[in-house]
Amino acid sequence: MCGIVGIVSPEPVNQQVYDALLLLQHRGQDSTGIATADGPTFHIHKAKGQVREAFRTRDMRSLQGKMGLGHVRYATKGLADNEQEAQPFYVNAPYGIILVHNGNLTNTRELADDLFHIDRRHVNSTSDTEMLLNVLATELQSQITGLELDPDQVFTAVSQVHERVEGSYAAIAMIAGHGLLAFRDPYGIRPLILGRRAAGLLGDEWIVTSESLVLESAGYEVVREVAPGEAIFITTSGEMYSRQCAKNPRLVPCSFEYVYLARPDSVMNGISVYEARLRLGDRLADTIAEYTPMGDIDVVMPIPDSSRPAAMQVAQKLGIEYREGFYKNRYVGRTFIMPGQAQRKKSVRQKLNAMSTEFAGKNILIVDDSIVRGTTSKEIVDMARAAGANKVTFTSAAPPVRYPHVYGINMPSRSELVAHNRKIPEIARELGADRLIYQEVEDMKQAIIQGSSVTELEMSCFTGDYVTGTVTPEYLEWVERNQLS
Repeated sequence: MCGIVGIVSPEPVNQQVYDALLLLQHRGQDSTGIATADGPTFHIHKAKGQVREAFRTRDMRSLQGKMGLGHVRYATKGLADNEQEAQPFYVNAPYGIILVHNGNLTNTRELADDLFHIDRRHVNSTSDTEMLLNVLATELQSQITGLELDPDQVFTAVSQVHERVEGSYAAIAMIAGHGLLAFRDPYGIRPLILGRRAAGLLGDEWIVTSESLVLESAGYEVVREVAPGEAIFITTSGEMYSRQCAKNPRLVPCSFEYVYLARPDSVMNGISVYEARLRLGDRLADTIAEYTPMGDIDVVMPIPDSSRPAAMQVAQKLGIEYREGFYKNRYVGRTFIMPGQAQRKKSVRQKLNAMSTEFAGKNILIVDDSIVRGTTSKEIVDMARAAGANKVTFTSAAPPVRYPHVYGINMPSRSELVAHNRKIPEIARELGADRLIYQEVEDMKQAIIQGSSVTELEMSCFTGDYVTGTVTPEYLEWVERNQLS
């Protein structure tokens, strides 16, 4: 999971890109980068850490130009603490291309071999983004027949990228002197949305980004989602072209975006994230009522912030008092996306504090958005008991995460997943909870897609069914070996 943005404007874009990345910070905290195009010249600055730490006044002044893109990184491929892995990536031919990417490619072994032996291209990192960039550059090079680059050539190149690349990818690229290209994988697993803003006599400004909240904050009109398999090409003069570049596209967005990753004030694929989380709470309340004796819960408490909508609905539907028992330190990052178990465990205590006045002598029902490794959940149960809770019922607005996620979320190792090969009572004992209740898979799906045109969701970490059809047991074992080595 990462956050990406690209802007074409009749005026300098550096501040706009920076502001957009601040709004996307929740999607990645490992590193960040901005690139701008001033005519045929690229300017790039990238660094480890969060956006406010990475860019100084001198950096912003150097990012000149009226076209730009930016990235916030949450490491799922490559090394989290290596600045060499920070995006964007650059290749000098054809023309000069610079690219950012959100997602994970699942055929990197084959691509690495083809890039070296067939395309004669070299990648200097372990990032699959650099591979995607080089595949795009190779295919674009093969389409150029004259001095000029036209949209047809760009779209044909993207069609070839779809043929060669497997996995999830929402990507934005700048082609020096020509324009900005955005494209989405044929399943639309990772999000991408297009916006436009009138700039008076100067013409239109265009933006492509991961979440709609960026458009709303900056006063852009939402044009539409970039369709699965579609490519958008915006020239430096602001002309927009689009084409479906995949043979059999179908929309299967990632369910985890709605459960945890996206900000609640975003709308993705026509689905309000906030409304989806409210509906998750409604469905979860029915399951809680089925498995929990009446009168066995005194108060309902959320783990701030992403589980708050679901917890409010649980309390309302069950007719139980809603209380805020955990205070959140907002200066600590999201624990799920921190690298390493030790770091996550330490950060839970730094991030949350249990207020003993809300716990003492009470039977507590805790609502979290999901349980992945169990590190955070176990610490929270321990904190509730230390604060004086009588009983702790722990609930998850998502189903058990039993399988690796290979499409852009850092869940590659089955051994890290607390629910893998465990029954629910065994997980409850592992977490130290008196009772553990999960959302049902079908309830999660229906809660998210209700009232929308979306009919499918990417739910592989809950079901073990991988939508691209190319993820084999051998591949999962290879990913796990490389993650643990």
